[in-house]
Amino acid sequence: MGENPRAAKVADRIREIIAQRLERGLRDPRLGFVTITDVRVTGDLQHASVFYTVYGTEEERADSAAALKAATGMLRTEVGRNLNLRLTPSLEFIADAIPENAAAIDALLREATERDNEARALAANAAYAGDEDPYVKPRELDDEDEE
Repeated sequence: MGENPRAAKVADRIREIIAQRLERGLRDPRLGFVTITDVRVTGDLQHASVFYTVYGTEEERADSAAALKAATGMLRTEVGRNLNLRLTPSLEFIADAIPENAAAIDALLREATERDNEARALAANAAYAGDEDPYVKPRELDDEDEE
């Protein structure tokens, strides 16, 4: 089925509101360099899942997750002020796995390139096991065979 167009618009607006609020800054020193990557809203507009990434170490990611969890109420209030909805959706912050997935894909591509180079090197020095052209060709008739 198709996605609810109103939910998509609300999700985009929530992403903008939260990103702008984080850009202005929170009073929590634990918050690192956070990027809001996606927001998904349920069809009834009651719940929003906010996906984010954090640039930095694993410790900085954990600190930023704790800071976002602590600021959820304030961010929900900010969303409620800027959306013209009867009910403000609840917010859930989920760490996005995009950087980890990208690193895994890069490693797989590097491995595939190495294997391709090895195969090319083996193919360059390869020799045929039998005849170069193993297919049977029709016999050419000699002058003696024609009679």
